[in-house]
Parts: sequence; structure tokens; C-alpha cells
Amino acid sequence: MLFNSYIFIFLFFPLCILGYYFLKDKNVTAAKIWLIGFSLWFYGYFNIRYLCIMIFSILLNYGAYQLMIRNKKKCILFAGVSVNLLLLFYFKYFDFFIENINTVFGSSIALRNIVLPLGISFFTFQQISFLADTYRGELKNCNFVDYALFVSFFPQLIAGPIVTHDEMLPQFERIGKKKFDEDSFCRGLFIFVLGMGKKVLIADTFGVAVDAGY
Repeated sequence: MLFNSYIFIFLFFPLCILGYYFLKDKNVTAAKIWLIGFSLWFYGYFNIRYLCIMIFSILLNYGAYQLMIRNKKKCILFAGVSVNLLLLFYFKYFDFFIENINTVFGSSIALRNIVLPLGISFFTFQQISFLADTYRGELKNCNFVDYALFVSFFPQLIAGPIVTHDEMLPQFERIGKKKFDEDSFCRGLFIFVLGMGKKVLIADTFGVAVDAGY
């Protein structure tokens, strides 16, 4: 789902915003789950198989986090980071690696033609940083709902930037504690429209010329 698509602008975004503001003052956990649900919809819209990979990654890393909280051993950190990197290597570099093996040794190993999951680098390195911060003792408590929202939050999911727990978790804690700020909401909406205008009117227009050049 693209930010400038009709389904995002006229269906996804309005429903997400309305549901969040309706729930946040009634039940904070429900508001967070609402955002997680919409984030998973946003990511799975591209390819439902991508969604399975991300959910698996979230469960795996949260399990590693729980183990590290109970027993802060370097081997747990090493195992967690290794599995993350292996997952990233398989989806992003496995075919590239096989191509080079075939070129160097004249072999004919079949390529897997793996479809690269969108944003896998972002949510993988984000979770590695989370494990590293946990090992250093910078993070004590994080429930599964907050963790799932931290990883899947759709505004930065497929294009970054990579965020750390100290940037996002404090904001999650303030959900339900702040009243609706009309000025902030309007400023945010203005920034969104401005960014979309730059994307549609400028970037996409010049993109036609750039594609022709290539």
C-alpha cells in the first residue's frame, strides 16, 4: 500500500485515525492493538507472505528479549543477532551469493528467485538494536503489545528511518494521557499533504525523465 494510493488516503488512513482517537481515551491497549492491526494490514497489502515473515521475526525477537531479561547472557544476544542476520541474508543476498559462486566456479546452481520482503532491513536492524540495548541494561520492561507496535508501526515500516526504543516507547506510554491537540493535528496533516505533493507532483514527474534517461 502506497501513501499516495486511493486506498490509503480514502480508506486506510481515515479509519486508522478515527479508530485510534475513539479508543485511546477509553482503552489504551485497544488503541495500540488497533494501530498494530492497521500496520499489519498496511504491510500485508503488498504481499501476504511478507506479513508471515514479519510476524515470525517479531515473535522470535520478543522471545529472545524475554530470555535476555531473565538471564543476561551474551550467547542469547549472539543467537538472536545471528538468526536476524541469517534471515536478512537469505532474503536479500542469497541469490546474489549463488550468482557469484556460479560466476567464479562456472557452476550452475539454480537460483531461488526469492522475492525480497519490503522493509526487511529496517525492521531487522531495528530489532537487533533492541536486543543490544536490552543486553546493555538500557531497557527493562516492554510488553508484547508495545514491542509489536514498535516494530510494525506503519509510518516508518517500509522506508525508515530505523528508530530506537527510546524514541518510540515513551510516546506509546503517553497514549491516553494527552488530549486531542487541534493545532498539532492540523500541522501533522499539513506536513503529510506537503510530503505527498512533493512525491506526486515533483518526484513522480521527474521520475519519468529519469527512467527515460536510464
